[in-house]
Amino acid sequence: MVRRIDVTGAGGVRLAAWEFTDPPKTGGGREEDGRGPGVLLLHGLMGRASHWADTARWLSERHRAFGLDQRGHGRSDKPSGGPFDRAAYVDDAIAAIEQLGLAPVALIGHAMGALTAWQLAARRPDLVSALVICDMRASALGAASQQEWAAWFRSWPVPFANLADVRKWFGEDDPQLERPRPARGEFFAEVMAERADGWRPVFSRRQMLTARETWVHDAHWEELAQVQCPTLVVRGWDAELGRAEAQEMVRVLPRGAYAEVPEAGHLLPWEFPEEWRRVVEPFLQSVARA
Repeated sequence: MVRRIDVTGAGGVRLAAWEFTDPPKTGGGREEDGRGPGVLLLHGLMGRASHWADTARWLSERHRAFGLDQRGHGRSDKPSGGPFDRAAYVDDAIAAIEQLGLAPVALIGHAMGALTAWQLAARRPDLVSALVICDMRASALGAASQQEWAAWFRSWPVPFANLADVRKWFGEDDPQLERPRPARGEFFAEVMAERADGWRPVFSRRQMLTARETWVHDAHWEELAQVQCPTLVVRGWDAELGRAEAQEMVRVLPRGAYAEVPEAGHLLPWEFPEEWRRVVEPFLQSVARA
């Protein structure tokens, strides 16, 4: 089951938080009233909280599991004037943790959401019990990366006639992929909405570029080194985060651990959900036992 709870983020922005619940199981470890350790799931750029539904279902057996539609995404506000800087995203997540009563919380972040998570953990260690970083680099990506994304956004054949076209264009016919990845098509189908002229993204591509602009030019190693809680860095073999950089991130983290998911790409929690669970669940359980 899922229920929406609106919270107020930085500057009064309305944010949609989604609680994923599962009936308590005998001996399952979650308290009978449904309350347990808090987990907050933070999606990446262009994502939405519903992308975490599969992960949240098994998390909810032992935790209070919430996903957050971050500003500019999903059902949350998309303020025309922003801001979409790093401080706004971190402040929003802090507000959600406090208003939902989740602290000390385990943060699980994918890509941009992972960066938000470790910046929050560095800034407010009192709020965070554990951290999972999924495929996010600590090094700067640079201006060329931003230019590539702008060109990619311009190439989208919007509006799409139907969701089948969305799935095909993003999942099967992307020339940058070495092999078809249906999970990628499904990922983008979830962030489309039907309009009068066809299917369009629920987010503004201009706002996504603005949000990205605030972190692609900077490295984030210093903040990573300030994270004091146990942290798991997860990557796929064919992911954006390279193995050498991932292992260096683990070395920089005071309490870092490392895991790989073979064959997975950037969307590894959705491409290989069982393998994702096998690396994340034992880590969270070890933190709970500590």
